[in-house]
Amino acid sequence: MSITIKLSKRLLCAGFILVLASCDKDDKITIPPPSDGKTETLNGGPGGANAANSVFLDLSTDKQDSVNRTTWDLGFYSGTDFRVIINNTTAATAKAINKTDFAQVNLADTAGFADALALGQGAGTFAIIDDVEGDLTKTVIPAVSATDADNKIYILKPSNGMVAAARDWYKIRITRNGSNYKLQYAKLSETIIKTIDVVKDAAYNFKYVSLAANGPVTVEPAKANWDIQWTLTTYKASPTIPYTYSDYVYINYLAGVQAAEVLTTTSSFDAYAETTIASTAFSSSKVVIGGNWRNTQAPIGVKTDRFYVIKDAAGNVYKLRFISFHASDGGVRGYPKIEYKLVKKA
Repeated sequence: MSITIKLSKRLLCAGFILVLASCDKDDKITIPPPSDGKTETLNGGPGGANAANSVFLDLSTDKQDSVNRTTWDLGFYSGTDFRVIINNTTAATAKAINKTDFAQVNLADTAGFADALALGQGAGTFAIIDDVEGDLTKTVIPAVSATDADNKIYILKPSNGMVAAARDWYKIRITRNGSNYKLQYAKLSETIIKTIDVVKDAAYNFKYVSLAANGPVTVEPAKANWDIQWTLTTYKASPTIPYTYSDYVYINYLAGVQAAEVLTTTSSFDAYAETTIASTAFSSSKVVIGGNWRNTQAPIGVKTDRFYVIKDAAGNVYKLRFISFHASDGGVRGYPKIEYKLVKKA
């Protein structure tokens, strides 16, 4: 009996090893091909011109992710540098006070801040917001210093004007925690300081935090999983005045996505093909698409004289055009309709 059991165990183990070897030899990871494209309606959500959501779209998988713009307050850069962004999609503003100790901060330190942090209707300056074209060397909160004493306390106003409902202001301070970040914060009237440790993650451009929720939140997908973002955001009314814009489109420039605008006098959307790519002038600018695709003054509607060519980080090339976004062109504000097609597979 003992011999039979031992022999059976040996045969079972041998068979198991052969099965594993067979699986290891024959099984291959299948990577699905990139999408050929489709017609898609983006889920900007309710609110019309003040649509509630930012929408992230991955062209190669036809996947869109919608997230409420008020979900987050701070984004912590996962790259080599130590940079923190505030929420341009809610017209957030911030300003430093010359202190590093929360115990020394009082309401007198914020005298005049109601005007200083106002944005919209002609109010506000670019000094109280992050660079509207995405230059991370021009964030309102400077690079987080390795020298702790250099990192000042900032007063953060999470939203402005009609962009989002009025919210509590915060006092915040960000320092380094080894190769990561430490965030200290409280509402202006509070004396108990809360702390959140934020860990960089190379799979993402930023890791996000909500002060109202007291912790990390999911906003944009992993950087390899999106190409464009449609959103309300803060841009330029003039070279000196910031302004909130609806229906703005960013590319995922930090992950290597590029895009180009093509006028139909150069090529029609249908005629644009792989042979045309070499003569296309791609840009890495975050705002290369921006608001150039639509008219918000009469005649309101999509500009039909242009489309966009987008090269994703993997090297797939798509052509994309906007179909509608407003009642005047047969669309619904907050739910823009687009069409995109694969031009060249990586």
